[in-house]
Amino acid sequence: MTPAIVDQVDVHALVFPTPEPESDGTLTWDHTGVVVVEVHAGDHTGLGWTYTSPAAAELVRSVLAPQVVGQNPASPSRLWERMRRACRDLGTRGIVMAAISAVDIALWDVRGKSLGLPITELWGTHRESVPVYGSGGFTSMSLDQLDAQVDEWLAVGCPAVKIKIGENAGHDVARDRVRVARVVTRVRGAAQVMVDADGAYSRGQALRVGQDLDILGVTWFEEPVSGEDMRGLAQLRGVLGLDVAAGEHIAEVSDARSMCDAVDCVQLDVTRCGGFTGWRRCAAYARAAHVPVSANCAPALHLPLGMADDHLRHVEWFSDHVAVEAQLLEGAPVVRDGRLTASRPAAPGHGYRLKDVSRFAVDGASTGQGTVRSLDEQRLRRLSDCGER
Repeated sequence: MTPAIVDQVDVHALVFPTPEPESDGTLTWDHTGVVVVEVHAGDHTGLGWTYTSPAAAELVRSVLAPQVVGQNPASPSRLWERMRRACRDLGTRGIVMAAISAVDIALWDVRGKSLGLPITELWGTHRESVPVYGSGGFTSMSLDQLDAQVDEWLAVGCPAVKIKIGENAGHDVARDRVRVARVVTRVRGAAQVMVDADGAYSRGQALRVGQDLDILGVTWFEEPVSGEDMRGLAQLRGVLGLDVAAGEHIAEVSDARSMCDAVDCVQLDVTRCGGFTGWRRCAAYARAAHVPVSANCAPALHLPLGMADDHLRHVEWFSDHVAVEAQLLEGAPVVRDGRLTASRPAAPGHGYRLKDVSRFAVDGASTGQGTVRSLDEQRLRRLSDCGER
């Protein structure tokens, strides 16, 4: 029997508006960009996606699709190498690796479907559900909005909750402290409290804030300084009691190697580090280095990885991506008793199907990064909230 070959690759650029502008320590946005890839091979179609600019769609069309069309999809890792090699002169990080991620995920979906097996069985299933933590708590939220979101996470049993700090590039530390203390009081010990500064602080600021966080009982300090500042991360890890975490922008195994020397927990994002193939390679290095791994965002895609890897500490139940996946996918996973689980029995491949998302489609040539508003403007808009209790 002649094996099926990849005969077509389709790509769609989508934009999902957020209910209102949202902010973290260094950026404001008003939508989430998604690039969806469908790989067709014989009777099977594989689905993959990544959270990035619609500009990645053209990269899939012009550079990556020619590397997989006409090829046997039985070995996604071989095609991953072909795609990465083709991008040598473009660079293999950022938007390039995000595009490779979407195609790789679709290829693994095809592989599972062609064998009639869930991909977790191809990798080896270790568990049926994965721990999560609730994530969002944007700096743009009022304190009442923050309370309501924390209550939602507690209602589904999240054992930990994470909010954004570092507002206005680290210039509103007083409000950061107010918000963190409020959440600590809100959860009353029912969940761990985690924070994410998105690299907003200097090393000195991060040390002083981290010492306050230790006193408050916060357990996780994500990107207290830039994720590129390995020395700064390592210095903070050495003196703070809470876990220092970073790594969501890792693209290569070499990045994971460097990060393992700097943090207590390495974050990997399957939509940024090369899809299932790249993620599993980076996670294998972290396991060998005895450093735990946490999955950043994209909960639907991280569920099968977490089921097949009991080294994974938890998956981020990120509010923006949860909202997108509910509109994007048939079979989006759900949280029960603080654990992420499939919403229906396992199906071949990763088990997700694309909904009708035509209303979210945009021109693939669009830059699509969204509206970035002045942090000074955002600071003025939220300044009055600092006094709320």
